[in-house]
Parts: sequence; C-alpha cells; structure tokens
Amino acid sequence: MDNKTIRMVTKLVQGAMDDNQVQVTKEFKAEDGYAVPVGVSARHVHLSNEDLEALFGEEYKLTKKKELMGGQYAAEECVAIVGLKHKAIENVRILGPVRKQSQVEISATDSIKLGIKAPIRESGDIKGSTPIALIGPKGIVCLKEGCIIAKRHIHMSPKDAEEAQVKHGDDVSVKIVSERGTIFNHVTIRVDDSYTLEMHIDTDEANAVNIVTGDFVIIIK
Repeated sequence: MDNKTIRMVTKLVQGAMDDNQVQVTKEFKAEDGYAVPVGVSARHVHLSNEDLEALFGEEYKLTKKKELMGGQYAAEECVAIVGLKHKAIENVRILGPVRKQSQVEISATDSIKLGIKAPIRESGDIKGSTPIALIGPKGIVCLKEGCIIAKRHIHMSPKDAEEAQVKHGDDVSVKIVSERGTIFNHVTIRVDDSYTLEMHIDTDEANAVNIVTGDFVIIIK
C-alpha cells in the first residue's frame, strides 16, 4: 500500500473519531479526596555537563524546547539508549538543565526491550542502579549506573500540601477513576515552592489504567 493511500485512510479514520468524540468531565466531591491532575512521563534522560559534551561536542549547550516545572525544561536534543540485547531505543528526549550525574528514566516495557532490569527508584537515587549506554551525534557514553524506572510521585506546592493534608516525603495511595480504575499505592509526595500540582506516572502505568495527561486522580491516603 502506497503512502498516499495510507494518508487518505488515516484522514478518514481521524474524521470519524472526531465526529464521535465525546467529552467526559469527571466531577469530584470534597469527600472523595484531594483531586490531582496527571502528567504522563515518557522515557527521558538527564545529563551531566561532562556527558553532554561527550555526546554532542565540547562546550555544547542544550536548546530549550519546552518549559517544565521546577526550573526544568525539555530540550530539542535527543539520544539513543542501548542495553544488553543489542537493541537501541532512539529519540529519547533530554531534560535540562545539566545535573551532577547522568540519569536515564525508562518504563518496565523499555527495560524488557533493552534486556536490562532497571530498579524502581526516586529520581536522583541512582547508586547501584542499572548500567546503560547513550549514543549522541559526537560520541558514546557508557554509564556504570544511572538507569531507573521512576517511582510514581506527586509534585505540589506547600499550599497544595496544606490543603491535601500531606507533607514532603509522605507515602500515599491514589484512586484512579477510569474504565480500568484501580488504586495506586506507594505514591511519594514531593513538595517545593517551584512545583505545580501534578502526579507523574510512566507510560506503562497510564496505559494499564486507561488515563492520559490532564485526567484527574484522587489522593485517598
């Protein structure tokens, strides 16, 4: 089938989907718990300045693509990541600014594809984590540790934390309201003045319960 036919069929399917799109707004009552918007986090990389230069060249600076919370941003630059199965996952987005240590955050599905066993950790907790290789346009970096599956967590400001009656470091449970609703336990609370209220889960978790960025979940403690 040629590309022209594929584009035509895709356009027809998209039109049918748009015609049948139903907007559903979930309304929560105060007694249900504290509502938090979801942000689905795809695989990404944080780099040290040393590793950035090894991958992209001496004195290279990241190009800002999109502002994120906490002073972070999505960069225009991407790298490929390689595990033990001689298979690469390409176009993995870099998040800036640079850090003291490089870190790769993937999903469990990515871990299987790469042939590695990445531990579930909070961001920044990489001691003893899984080795992984990064490929950039100017070089290759082999990390002895640094690949993790990020533990699900909720970012919030001090005001949000007060309203939700939680504090930094708390471990809470969250109710997922969807056709495949469930309870997520072991959700870590992170509180900082620079944070915007949002629960971060990876693509595996989001797909498993049929939720997307912008949906709401409920803290039930």
